[in-house]
Amino acid sequence: MKKILLSVTAVLLFAFHFSFCCAQSFPWQDTTKSLDQRVEWLIDNLTLDEKLSLMVHQNPAIERVGLPAYSWWNEALHGVGRAGIATVYPMPIALAATFDPSMIRSVFNNVALEARIKYQQAQDTGGYGDYTGLTFFTPNINIFRDPRWGRGMETYGEDPYLTAMMGLACVEGLQGGHTAACLKHFAVHSGPEGVRHEFDSRVGERDLRTTYLPAFEYIIKNSDVAQVMCGYNRLNGEPCCTNRHLFDILRNEWRYDGILVTDCWALNDAYETDTVIPRHRTHSTAAAAYGDAFGREVDLECGSGLPALREAVQQGLVPESKVDEHVRRLLKVRIGVTGSASTAIPASTAIPADVAASSMVLLKNNGVLPLKKNEFLRLEGPNAYDSLMPLGNYNGTPKHTVTIGEALGRYQVLSAGDGKTLVYVGGLNPQLEGEELPVEKEGFCKGDRTRIELPQEQVDEIKTFKAQGYHVVLVLCTGSAIALENVIDDCDAVLVAWYGGQDMGTAVKELLFGERDDFGHLPVTFYRSTDQLPSFDDYNMQGRTYRYPATDPLFPFGYGLSYSFYQLYETQVSEADFTVEGIISQCNTDVPDAAVHSTVVQVYLKYNDVQNDPEKQLVGLCPVTFLKGESTRKPFKIELDPFWFRQFNPETGQMEEPKDGTEFTIQVGFSSDDRDLFDYPFTYHNRK
Repeated sequence: MKKILLSVTAVLLFAFHFSFCCAQSFPWQDTTKSLDQRVEWLIDNLTLDEKLSLMVHQNPAIERVGLPAYSWWNEALHGVGRAGIATVYPMPIALAATFDPSMIRSVFNNVALEARIKYQQAQDTGGYGDYTGLTFFTPNINIFRDPRWGRGMETYGEDPYLTAMMGLACVEGLQGGHTAACLKHFAVHSGPEGVRHEFDSRVGERDLRTTYLPAFEYIIKNSDVAQVMCGYNRLNGEPCCTNRHLFDILRNEWRYDGILVTDCWALNDAYETDTVIPRHRTHSTAAAAYGDAFGREVDLECGSGLPALREAVQQGLVPESKVDEHVRRLLKVRIGVTGSASTAIPASTAIPADVAASSMVLLKNNGVLPLKKNEFLRLEGPNAYDSLMPLGNYNGTPKHTVTIGEALGRYQVLSAGDGKTLVYVGGLNPQLEGEELPVEKEGFCKGDRTRIELPQEQVDEIKTFKAQGYHVVLVLCTGSAIALENVIDDCDAVLVAWYGGQDMGTAVKELLFGERDDFGHLPVTFYRSTDQLPSFDDYNMQGRTYRYPATDPLFPFGYGLSYSFYQLYETQVSEADFTVEGIISQCNTDVPDAAVHSTVVQVYLKYNDVQNDPEKQLVGLCPVTFLKGESTRKPFKIELDPFWFRQFNPETGQMEEPKDGTEFTIQVGFSSDDRDLFDYPFTYHNRK
């Protein structure tokens, strides 16, 4: 089926390219010329007003030069979003739990493939509106610093390295499929949702450089990512979309020459004075706000501020030479993706059920799992048959959705009273946590949470079932960490299933019954209670995440059980070439007939002199998979990037290479907990 689909796509794209070339009548349409030459012809032949019209996301057609209409706004968070039928993969927080960048790259190759088919279909029917183009506002690489943030499900977790690896894989997958990716939200955005249009994130330079910016910097320096999106919030007093410090870092320090786009209608927050939505109000007029944005580094507005942009130009706040600079960037990307003769999008092996299974994390199992295939089960919980919950947010509409109840029902005769094993499908849903939601309910506010404990009614139900003698298997549906200390002893097993996409139910069934053994690992810390968290609106990292712990969590970052036991042998750490090598062995499996077994070798850098540095930092990972019938011993090799050894220098305000001879400890194992890691001394030697 994949080969057929790829062939059809190739034909569609070839047909598009053929018609595109044959209908040309303007020099910019001549694909024998370089992209730069084609763009410069347009720059030379567009009027100033026409150029300005290309700097807001809904570009009108400019017929006199043959330029069709185009919308820059499209979504692909975990599949093509908001554009009809599309494959829906697990949410990014679940994708992060795979700890497998190659899988994420394959996912977004598939997404790009579907996107180009949809783009051609839209072109054939004259569709030029939002959600029809090839420029995507994906991925979200903000750091999930606090589990109360409702949009944390859109991110790749709390760790800068994991976020960078997954974000880079997403960019490579999308842009390898000839679409354009976008890193968002630049920068330091993670709630509260209810006040995001007025909120000022107060962040010291150390936290900015060591936590909030590394994923942006790493991806920009290791890819040709097409776009970066600035956020709604202020950073230290200035809105992100007019923030001089962020602009200086992006353009001058990192030398980024791609597109900087605003979050949608974010510039309105800088000047509007309506009383319905509290706003920043840092600028006296719309023209002043647009002058600061476009007169500096913003290239494109997602919004409707063309009149204000024109006024800013008329007032001399945005020179025409700056307009040309912006339009040049925009046209390079737009023509590059829409006029691509891309007939060879890579094939992908990313199957939604496989991806979902590899993302689900087994937190506890006292032996009740795997379930026996001939026993009666009782199924309870608010998410058992919910068909919307698996889809998360920013989603497309799948051709089918397999709920957990449907999947278990197809496989087992479910009973309301017989048997002593109960599968309780609980947790949250995307109608409670998410982006700026109109939710006012105990424990929730505008899409965020005020407490991270499992809802009390679910706790009460689980305790009641346990008291009745059931073996309780808790399947936890969520986009974030849930505090389970008040219910963990009542559960015989706990599986974190996240919002697992269209085949979530199939994946849960296969894991619970031991048909597969490729569980994921936590991309966020699971705290014991809300009381372990600092204030939600405090962006200081002390006391947050596994990198700056203040107390012991219930389950640490990187944690995840399986039906098998894994051991490391002959591990060697090389200071000369920054590698970790060894042998991993799979043994004592409880499900020998499972089709696949997997785990992830994790490498952490521990700071011997912590001071204000993180206690430790993930710096390497290696997913290892054992297929049925394969050898149970495999070599692994992990190359460490010196980028992740850098330390903050308070005198320069920069991240810098460690001094020659700096002593670290390399930790190798299966979670961030010291008890799951083996220590190896490491002396850093200057590599220049």
